[in-house]
Amino acid sequence: MLRFDDLQLFVRATDLGSLSAAARVMDMSAAVASAALKRIEQQLGARLLARSTRSLRLTVEGEGFLEYARAALSSLEEGQRFLASSQDQVSGVLQLSAPSDFGRNVLLPWLDEFQRQHPLLTVRLLLGDRIADLFRQPVDIALRYGEPEDSSLIALPIVPDNRRVLCAAPSYLARHGEPQHVEQLAQHNCLLFMLGNRVHDHWRFHDGKREMSLTVHGDRFSDDADVVRLWALAGVGVAYKSWLDVAADVHAGRLKLLMPELQGELAPLNVLCAHRAQLSKPVNLLCEMLRSRCSELAQRHPDSK
Repeated sequence: MLRFDDLQLFVRATDLGSLSAAARVMDMSAAVASAALKRIEQQLGARLLARSTRSLRLTVEGEGFLEYARAALSSLEEGQRFLASSQDQVSGVLQLSAPSDFGRNVLLPWLDEFQRQHPLLTVRLLLGDRIADLFRQPVDIALRYGEPEDSSLIALPIVPDNRRVLCAAPSYLARHGEPQHVEQLAQHNCLLFMLGNRVHDHWRFHDGKREMSLTVHGDRFSDDADVVRLWALAGVGVAYKSWLDVAADVHAGRLKLLMPELQGELAPLNVLCAHRAQLSKPVNLLCEMLRSRCSELAQRHPDSK
């Protein structure tokens, strides 16, 4: 197979009328240039240049090949320019999976703005709380809370210090009172989230000195985190949710934080992918946007410094 730089040398030598001059322009030694010309002539099975110590001229075969060599170089250079321009643009299809609550109520408006900034980008969004099989499902990346159970996945941290918070609607608290201690949660209707076959009914907290935990009970549970949030907004119980999911509701007064002096369980938000090759320019730009926006939400937490 002919080498790109060998073709360049041949064309440069004919343009400059000198193999040594072409070698200087291409920053190579005369010996390397001579070897390159010999290599291309051997590969083509034809002599392209007749040269002496003082002169260089095209052979008949060289004159005929020169036109094709110029066309080939021009086509390759055009291809390089195309790749360079496409790398500068954010285009193509970005396929991602996100948790139901975060995806619907937090991520959607951010994605709208992201696409306005990059109008050539198409987004395919899959929502659900089950762990996406990144080796089988048609997604590039998945946004997920918690550390990945599959160690073969690549995890990019978005909000490593995100935590769960206790919250309830003012209407619920008006009817049932506001719990002041962890033990009092046993007297309240706790809204439970189910992932797979496991119900998340063992809630853990830390008061700065010791860890406290309690197995809670309630009259409803769902495998959709957005449903748990909607139940809390409807005033039917107490929820233990990611701060990122309820920050807007807390600041709007639709939900109230309970026992804010306690630290809830860590719920780090990560971007997961199966291969580093999937970390395309759109993915990296999306991660930058997510870190910036989530950082703003995290700083709005009452306990953030």
